[in-house]
Amino acid sequence: MTHYDLIIIGTGSANSILDDRFSDWRVAVVEKGVFGGTCLNVGCIPTKMFVHTADVARTTETGARLGVDAELRAVHWADVRDRIFGRIDPIAVSGREYRHTHPDNAHVTVYEGAARFVGERTLRVRPSDGTDDEVITADRFVLGAGGRPIVPDVPGLSTVGYHTSDSVMRIDKVPDRVTILGGGFIAAEFAHVLASFGADVTVIVRSGAMLRAQDTDVSSRFTELAAQRWDLRLHRTVRSVRRTDSGAALEVDGPDGSETVETDLLLVATGRQPNSDLLDVAATGVDTTAGGYVAVDEFQRTSVPGMYALGDLSSPYELKHVANHEARVVQHNLLNPHEQEPADHRVIPHAVFSSPQIASVGVTEQQAREQGLTYVVALQDYAGIAYGWAMEDTTGFAKLLADPDTGELLGAHIIGPQAPTLIQPLVQAMSFGLDAYSTARGQYWIHPAMPELIENALLNLPLNR
Repeated sequence: MTHYDLIIIGTGSANSILDDRFSDWRVAVVEKGVFGGTCLNVGCIPTKMFVHTADVARTTETGARLGVDAELRAVHWADVRDRIFGRIDPIAVSGREYRHTHPDNAHVTVYEGAARFVGERTLRVRPSDGTDDEVITADRFVLGAGGRPIVPDVPGLSTVGYHTSDSVMRIDKVPDRVTILGGGFIAAEFAHVLASFGADVTVIVRSGAMLRAQDTDVSSRFTELAAQRWDLRLHRTVRSVRRTDSGAALEVDGPDGSETVETDLLLVATGRQPNSDLLDVAATGVDTTAGGYVAVDEFQRTSVPGMYALGDLSSPYELKHVANHEARVVQHNLLNPHEQEPADHRVIPHAVFSSPQIASVGVTEQQAREQGLTYVVALQDYAGIAYGWAMEDTTGFAKLLADPDTGELLGAHIIGPQAPTLIQPLVQAMSFGLDAYSTARGQYWIHPAMPELIENALLNLPLNR
């Protein structure tokens, strides 16, 4: 067995921990797949490159209400795919080569293969090249092994050749018919992409709405708009799946009885799960939550001293900006074991890059009620601001929740164009303790720019002043 000062498992955000301050440490980095993690290879970066292209393709569809008569001739999927991965794949390759060969990494040993704990601080690595397993140990560990798509237990599913978000972006062409299982953000984003590129999209959802984790008003509006664009089937349960000559057929139970949905491509988008089971973290004494996430304290420490975890393996947020923050916290705590720094998970925004876009931070109204919070609500439609007029947007809005006495912002939810950009002033206000009135009145808001949506929403809050 080879012993290290530090073993890092996963090359997503955890890979950013190493800098010249670790040059006198003996370090091992373990990666079972492609360097760069979920975000770079199968997550936020390639998906948003596809989403932006989809937004461009859809401008011909939405331009008519502005008096623009445009026609979409074609979207060349292979060209789009190759442009995107032609930029992304070299980054993953160069990241791998940097760890293997750069002089800065002379103290780092890279293990490529699947890792599994086999005892206290003891890791067995099965090399990808088929050579003999290696067992390594360390004083300290960083667990950053991420997560993977959830595949539901549906009879016949394993035999039909389905896709997940990990594979669907690499297909050779967009088929005529696509069926998506799931109603979360992955389903919403890929439905937008594939429909914009010409597919007839069917979305099958178990519940009565898409994006149920969002504020109810946002979820309801998105579901309403999704039903106008896609074949949205709510309150459905997939009973079985079978292969057909052209793809797959799904036997579905719904409110009106049984249905058969035939499709050329089946995309399973029912969520993701942490890879704690693949690592067998219990074998080294690490506790997990009911959802399978590695349990950590405010310092990102696991139940085993000297062992930290971060990112999708330990965080139910499953957001790259959270993982990057946690990596910086873990880096500090490794270097300063007697001056531990806590992670800041107070104000965490997230976004859905579908059409329309959605952004959210803080509590939803349903959560505020469940928690017994005292709050007031303000709504502002895009149609009520000058730039909303310019866009002829009749469906988007911002919704704010605040404490009526202090003006403290409790939550913000936006559905409409550029929602993830528009929400940032509210994230800043919540992070730095600015009340709603001061945020609205204490600065200029450019007229007639879209941030007036936020200004007006803030001014609409019925505060006790």
